[in-house]
Amino acid sequence: MPDDTYFMRQALIEAQKAFNEGEVPVGAVIVANNRIIVRAHNLVETLNDVTAHAEMQAITAAANVLGGKYLVGCTLFVTIEPCPMCAGALGWSQLSRIVYGAGDEKRGFSKFAAGVLHPKTTVSSGILDEECAALMKKFFERKRES
Repeated sequence: MPDDTYFMRQALIEAQKAFNEGEVPVGAVIVANNRIIVRAHNLVETLNDVTAHAEMQAITAAANVLGGKYLVGCTLFVTIEPCPMCAGALGWSQLSRIVYGAGDEKRGFSKFAAGVLHPKTTVSSGILDEECAALMKKFFERKRES
């Protein structure tokens, strides 16, 4: 049976897609009943939309797959700690669990809006954190070079 590491690797595949498309490399998958129902990555540049974060794309797609706005029983795996905007949306979705790879000291929700998640949502972090952080670092190093 797949575990958190397996699902985070799937989110990293999405992050790599974002990287390849010139997007900030954040990837996400949503899992229900131990099965991936949604894959998403940042589309901010592609859609010219500051709200098109991987998590927001995943929430919308999962609601469509499930036929309702609440994601109770679902787990989001995302490569970087969600920002306050995404965490707020995740809270409204009543997502059961969030698992993120690398923390985000500058823009992560835990620094600015730790209480924004639904009270029943559990959070795990640090899954493949070094790999998740390395992809982000590589992206911004390349951006500075160009």
